[in-house]
Parts: sequence; structure tokens; C-alpha cells
Amino acid sequence: MRKFLLTVFLLPIATAAGWWYFHQRTLPDYGPAYREYAYISNGGSNTVSVLDLTPTPIPSFNVIKTIAVGSNPTGVTANSRKNEIYVVNTVSNNVSVIDAERNQVVATIGVQGKPYFIDVSLDGKRGYVANSGSANVSVIDLEKRVVLGNVRVGTSPGLARVSPDGKTVVVSNRADNTISLIDTSRLVVRTTLPGCQQAEDIAIMADSTKAFVACTGAGQVAAIDLKNDRVLALLDVGRTPVHLALKPDGGELIVCNFDSNSVSIIETNNNEVGGSYLIGTKPARAVLSADSSRLYVSNFASNTVAVYDIDNGKVIASISVGSRPDGLALSNSEDYLLVLNSQSGDVAVVQKRKSTRLDPNEYSLLTMIPVGVQPNNVVVKSFLVTRSAEK
Repeated sequence: MRKFLLTVFLLPIATAAGWWYFHQRTLPDYGPAYREYAYISNGGSNTVSVLDLTPTPIPSFNVIKTIAVGSNPTGVTANSRKNEIYVVNTVSNNVSVIDAERNQVVATIGVQGKPYFIDVSLDGKRGYVANSGSANVSVIDLEKRVVLGNVRVGTSPGLARVSPDGKTVVVSNRADNTISLIDTSRLVVRTTLPGCQQAEDIAIMADSTKAFVACTGAGQVAAIDLKNDRVLALLDVGRTPVHLALKPDGGELIVCNFDSNSVSIIETNNNEVGGSYLIGTKPARAVLSADSSRLYVSNFASNTVAVYDIDNGKVIASISVGSRPDGLALSNSEDYLLVLNSQSGDVAVVQKRKSTRLDPNEYSLLTMIPVGVQPNNVVVKSFLVTRSAEK
């Protein structure tokens, strides 16, 4: 599997328009109990950095906590139903559970060999971890914090992603070029689909009818019918498709083609490639705005982030960030884009300024924040602090 591997210095706002935006824009009243944090796994430091994104009225971007976790933390995700963060530790073969209100590890759950990522069901009750070194998927009861079972799948599973309805887990098996579909009610593989060379990233439609899997070795994306457990199509995209980003409305899927320096856009309804567009050098990750108008892509080899205007079909900005940018996340307001620089060990914060006129400087680098060695992944969690935690 591809594995790319505090004092805050705030850059001055260069224009009067920027000053006016920060001091005059009406911000929502979040209330004193509102918190918004970014959690960043630092693979070379065995830590998680907690970055404060809480608007007061603008974020401080301070690293408020550095949390020791297991060995070589990689994947990190949040529970949508409770204030918990889950960190997968690849070398120590376990998952650290972080209480987001206290920002401390409250449990460690052992899994099996070489896990990289965890996915959480929408009801917040189960976690699924693909163990690449032991050819299985660990199913975790997140309420009891115990492993319910380990389901045998294909060789070197990289990712296990659960469908929104919670009924199916799609597993990409990189070494034997297959896709496993797990029945979550019985915890068994109900079918194994061949033909996806070096299966990697996975995206699942909101209605749970269809999944898409990046076949990095063939320059293809597999469209999977989850109701009838069959491959609908193998879609030709660019070389080495490494990351999939599904539009919030589900109508299109964005594919980052690492070795073609492009993104491909797949029409999800008819399983057709609408087009491919040059985006930058070695595009690694992508994230979409909530209204599907903007696409942000980290260009791993050119140390930039590209901003692609989907409606106009063109790159409208290219922002220089740190060395080897990879993971991306947007703040809740979408005014800030966080970019993990895997080689330089910092986080670039890109600011999006709002303007009623055409502004060529709509996007700019606001600050660079040192974190740990080899930041791998990031998740943003916004929540209200409970009364018990405040006491």
C-alpha cells in the first residue's frame, strides 16, 4: 500500500480586504460549549497532535495537546455519535481511543497484524479495521471496546469501509487483486470479487447500493453492485489511481491519478468517466466542499495544493505549502483547508476569503504549524462539551 509519509507563527493578512473580512464578517454564535479540533496522526513520533479550530471569533490554530499513542499511528477517524477519536497504530497492532473532551487516551484495543485504517458505522457502534499483515478484518464493539471477531478476507487488505446502512463492509485486498464483501449481521464474507489489480481506496454511495474501488495497478476503478454482489464495470482512468472523493450529492466521483498528474471524474449513475483533467504533479488526496463547487487536491511532488472550480472546469489557484503534502481536511466553516506536509512535519493552513467580487487572491497560505514527524492523516471533529466534562 502507498504510504506517504508549538508555537504558531501567523502570517500577516496582506490586503485591506482581508483585514475587513476577519473583523467585519458576522460569525455564527457557537456558544461557550462548542469545540472544534483537528486530530493529526504523526507516524514517526508515535503521537497525535490536537489543533484548535474553535472560532473565538477566529481559530487560534494552536496545538493544544500532543497525545502519546501506539507505535506508528496512521489512520485516524471520528465517531459521529460520541466525542471519541480512533487512532490505528500500525506497528503496535492496536487502536487508541481518545476522549475528545479531555483529549486523552481512555482505552487501547488490540487488533491483528499491520492495521492502517479504521472505519466507523454511522450509528457509532462498530469499527472495522483491515489488518494487512494477517489477511483479516477486526470488528470492534465501540461501546464495550472489545473485538467481536476477526473475519478472514483476501491477502494484504488495505482498507475496510462500511456502507452507510451498516449492512456491508467492502474490503480492498491489495496482494491478490480481489474485493471482499462482508455481511455485518453474520460477520462472514458473502462474496469475493476478482479482477481489481492492487485494490486500494474505496467510496460507497449514500444509499448503499454501489461501491467504487480504486484498482491502482491497472489504472481503473471498479464499480460494484452491493445489492447483487457483482462488478458492474471496470472504468479506465489515469495511471495509479490512489484516492477517491465522492461528491456530497453522490453524482460524481473524483479520482486522483498519482502517476498521470490528473484527476478523473466518474458519473456514478451510469458508471462512465466524464473526463480527466491535469491538476498538478503526483496528486495524492482530494477533498470537496459541501456544495460540490470546489475540489482541493494535494500535489505530492510539487509541494502545492490545487483548487479546482468544478462548475467552470479549471484550476483557479495553486498554493505552495510544505514538503510532500498529502492528507487534507476542511474546517467546519470551510474557511480553512488543513494540509499535512508528510516530509516537513507541519500543517499548512490555507485561508479562503469570501468576497462579492472576482478576487485572484481568494486563497492564500495563512500559517504553517509544526506538528510531529511524518504526519499521516487528519480528521476534524466539532462537538458540544457535555456538562459532566465541564465540571
